[in-house]
Amino acid sequence: MHITKRYILPVLLLGLSACSSLDEQPVSQLVTQEFYKDGAQADAAVVATYRKLYETGQSLYNSLFQIGVEMATDDYEAGPRARNAHVRAISGLTHDASNDRMEQLWRQSYDAINAANIAIDRIAVIPDGKITAVLQARLTNEAKFLRALHYFNLVRWFGDVPIVLHEPKDLSPEALYVTKSPAAAVYQQIITDLQAAENLPAPGVYGKNDIGRATSGAAKSLLAKVYLTKEDWANAAAKSKEVIDAKWYALFDDYADVFNTATKNGKEHIFSAQFLGNAGYQGNSLGSRSAPNEVPGINGDYADALHKQGKLYESFSSTDTRKAVTFITEMVSPVDGKTYTFEPHLHKYYDPAATGNQGQSSKNLPIIRYAEVLLIYAEAVNELQGPTAAAYEAIDEVRERAHITKLKDVAPALSAANFRDSVFQERRKELVYEYQRWFDLVRRGPDYYVRTLHAAGKTLAAPKHIRFPTPQRELNLNPNLKQDPLWINN
Repeated sequence: MHITKRYILPVLLLGLSACSSLDEQPVSQLVTQEFYKDGAQADAAVVATYRKLYETGQSLYNSLFQIGVEMATDDYEAGPRARNAHVRAISGLTHDASNDRMEQLWRQSYDAINAANIAIDRIAVIPDGKITAVLQARLTNEAKFLRALHYFNLVRWFGDVPIVLHEPKDLSPEALYVTKSPAAAVYQQIITDLQAAENLPAPGVYGKNDIGRATSGAAKSLLAKVYLTKEDWANAAAKSKEVIDAKWYALFDDYADVFNTATKNGKEHIFSAQFLGNAGYQGNSLGSRSAPNEVPGINGDYADALHKQGKLYESFSSTDTRKAVTFITEMVSPVDGKTYTFEPHLHKYYDPAATGNQGQSSKNLPIIRYAEVLLIYAEAVNELQGPTAAAYEAIDEVRERAHITKLKDVAPALSAANFRDSVFQERRKELVYEYQRWFDLVRRGPDYYVRTLHAAGKTLAAPKHIRFPTPQRELNLNPNLKQDPLWINN
């Protein structure tokens, strides 16, 4: 089964639900006790857990990242047709704990974690003979990969967060009123889950009907990124090198193929949010959010805009082939045939097959791809040993594909600090509109984040903005949750 196509219902029923009569069996118990009977049902539940990444509307990897996180960077801002006050607040760095986008990031992440937890718990007790040991282990590790991904996002957004590893059994205060765990403990849980997920099938083992599932390569690549974020340079270098040496992946010759529908889930794609427009309403809404509204027949929302003062567009050289893929400055109207010119618009997810209805773009969104693994390796090696030949080789593989001069040829003797800056600049250009910029800015610390945003004209940026506040709604519902210290009286 292609994981974007089927089994929507099971996870929609997995949450705790109210019942209409006191003598009825609760819906949640009916589902968890009666649904997980065999391997087919277990597979259906895990497939539905993948859908938590990119369900319709403003779901996590279907625009919520952009609206709720990336607006708070130097590269993006709320476009002229972004009318939601909460979105505009994030763009202007005036958001607070009442922001509904923060609430959605938290709620949807824990909803997805709950789905993974239920799968892990229930698959483990399916009787022998109803599921093979191989399938049981694989599905469990897929759910652990997804749980790790969501916790990785949460801990980077919010710092200390609750660790919940099992489905809720009741509505008692002990079950509901969880406390926050230190970020270090959250990271350890992420690592534990990803190490288990390293036992998943290798890339290329799945058949065409299982496109989009997590693999051992995805687990190892995400683990390298976790180590990098923790500044565990030795493990980040070793794990990214393991992925590189395995030769599972390679860069596309043409950068445009990273975002072409015809080359989806290709040799560079390690793990992606899967979109298929006009098929169960699984379109990538970024195609519409960034499309121009100035061109008759395009019908773009223009809610995600390039932040001009950040000078991202100007940072690309004229020979850089990524520029024409990432941005567009003119389009021919399908209505009147005229050419319209405009300020640079983000363009990676515009789907020519969905002209006039870009909300149904079928372009996937890369969550992690091979180019990033190369940049992880270059950065980690530099932090360990300085800019070695291996570090230069890794970054230059990315630059060479972009048709820009190799770094070793233009700056062969950089200091470690300058090489670090070069890696971050390469990440900025390579990974535009892929939900990476905010994470990159904040992992360099509050001074760097504030300085960068102030230079881009976002002068309200403050040290507290390297994290998001715990949503006020969660604080109101759970007396054991406390606000992040950075957001108390600030």
